[in-house]
Amino acid sequence: MRVFVAGGAGAIGRQLVPQLVSRGHQVTATTTNAAKLGLLQHLGADAVVMDGLDAASVGAAVAGAQPDVIVHEMTALSAAHAGKPDFRHFDRFAANTNRLRTEGTDHLLAAAEATGVSHLVAQGFAQSFAGAQVLTEADPVQPGAGTMARTLVQGVVHVEEAVVAAGGAVLRYGALYGPGATEDQFELVRKRKFPLVGRGTGYFSWVHLEDAASATVLAVEQHATGLFNIVDDEPAPVSEWLPYLAACAGAKPPMRVPGWLARLLAGEFAVLLMTEGRGFSNAKAKRELGWRLRHPSWRQGFREELA
Repeated sequence: MRVFVAGGAGAIGRQLVPQLVSRGHQVTATTTNAAKLGLLQHLGADAVVMDGLDAASVGAAVAGAQPDVIVHEMTALSAAHAGKPDFRHFDRFAANTNRLRTEGTDHLLAAAEATGVSHLVAQGFAQSFAGAQVLTEADPVQPGAGTMARTLVQGVVHVEEAVVAAGGAVLRYGALYGPGATEDQFELVRKRKFPLVGRGTGYFSWVHLEDAASATVLAVEQHATGLFNIVDDEPAPVSEWLPYLAACAGAKPPMRVPGWLARLLAGEFAVLLMTEGRGFSNAKAKRELGWRLRHPSWRQGFREELA
């Protein structure tokens, strides 16, 4: 197929493009930075500069590629786009990503309609703060308490509603790790600047970038529709995975910080993540897509990444 990957130079895109090419697909991949065109070409794609927040730019890029399917991987979370993560003001840090998930999604859907593209696969996010300890696709994402959390979830909800309504698939990726995704966090762990907040009762569902990309390839090839949780087999509380990560990194165990102090230092959203996050089940993706993970657990994955 002819596959158009919007955001092909991002962390997932750099895994996804070569996987698609290796399976015989013709890939057009976009970047906002002309300096990255060579990278995309090296990965095997036709490379295009596109501004996902500009409807005309998106329309022209899609029309030029004439794809069979569009993959939406646009974010603006890299240091070049958003600076260093700031959990006290994470709504500001993620503002452009929220726009790409709202305006950018609408631009891609309009371009798909204009060019007769019938299928779109989009990046979602497996993050919720209410409900069962482990959630399925039948469970809506819940933003939890606080204005910031509600602001951040707006883009995720829009992607899910708009893309599914158009007959596409939204992949709720878990917390991503792998080349280009977690080096900063791992360094904080090594320096003991990534503390365990409260009892660390918040759950995370992790997924390696390579596995997230392989699930995306399957969704493209199978013209999948609906929601899919793209996470590994082992949702786990922070109290379990953070000390393990520190050990893999050769660091001392993480310091413990009470919730009230973490709120002062890092803000309410960081405390929410560390104490109230929910895990996600990957049973549907395995069953319906035939997805098989190379890194079925963060235990194996962290150890390999930090070897």
